[in-house]
Amino acid sequence: MGWFWADTTSSASATAPAVSKHGDASPPPGCPMHKKSVEAMTPPAVCPASGASTPATATPPSSCPVSHTKADNIPAAGDHKKEEPSMLSKLNPLNYMFYSISQERAPDQTFALPTEREPSSIPKGTGDGNWEYPSPQQMYNALIRKGHTDTDITAVEAMVAVHNFLNEGAWEEIVDWERRFSKGLKRGWEISKHGEKNAPMILRRLEAQEGGEQPDPKLVRFQGRPGEMTPRAAMLQVMKKIYPSYFDNEPPFDRHDWYVARNVNGQVKEVRYVIDYYSGQGDAEFILDVRPAMTPTGAAERLLRWGGDVWYRASGAEVRGQKDN
Repeated sequence: MGWFWADTTSSASATAPAVSKHGDASPPPGCPMHKKSVEAMTPPAVCPASGASTPATATPPSSCPVSHTKADNIPAAGDHKKEEPSMLSKLNPLNYMFYSISQERAPDQTFALPTEREPSSIPKGTGDGNWEYPSPQQMYNALIRKGHTDTDITAVEAMVAVHNFLNEGAWEEIVDWERRFSKGLKRGWEISKHGEKNAPMILRRLEAQEGGEQPDPKLVRFQGRPGEMTPRAAMLQVMKKIYPSYFDNEPPFDRHDWYVARNVNGQVKEVRYVIDYYSGQGDAEFILDVRPAMTPTGAAERLLRWGGDVWYRASGAEVRGQKDN
């Protein structure tokens, strides 16, 4: 889920530090680097670290393994190996994907796929338009590159449509969180205390009273983390083992972290959202669990929203509202 690509390229590269290995061999007794302090301060008859010449017939009983001549310390020209750029340097830091995915056909590909890319409704954090979804051909090339060589190529267009649909739904959920809490926890509570059922109406009323144009959130970057289960998803799996009749959901098939630019009184604040993607009961049914990450502010927002809905229903406010109507 959530594949977008930028078309810029990066020249960053990383160089791995050299690592030396030490065996069990003992150092030669003539090396001053391994003698006791007093002995090391006293130079031998012929010090291997000095630049003095020695007779051709003189053979030292032992020699220091550390070379002290410039010629010995200069590696041969053929010993230099070109450093390969690291895998991380090849990835776009905005989405941790490759900077570009080819629109060319994959090797041995016989079925033609569209190369048109569909724009999303999700604004970029840079302010230069919206994110674009990959074309079916790019999606297929990315799957092949990740090792999914058994992908049914005739199903790729449907996969792209579902992928785009889920990301649009995730963004709608994030925008709803931002509309509630971007102006503070107090305002968020005024909306949430009326329950999830009435929250949209209360929110529209507040926005009409406040007037002015509401600043839209923007997606700065995102990261797919399918192999890392969130604490909430892990807890649901534990509850499923304890109460299987109440918790029958399978583990999420994907997880994303989206970083959103929130406008707070003219200042941009980055907020991280966590998204768990679940399969529903039907073949074409999906469930999105979208919420702020468990930071101090995010935890407070989650408590106010979910706690407000529980309080509204538990206090009988919903029943009283039905009687008033």
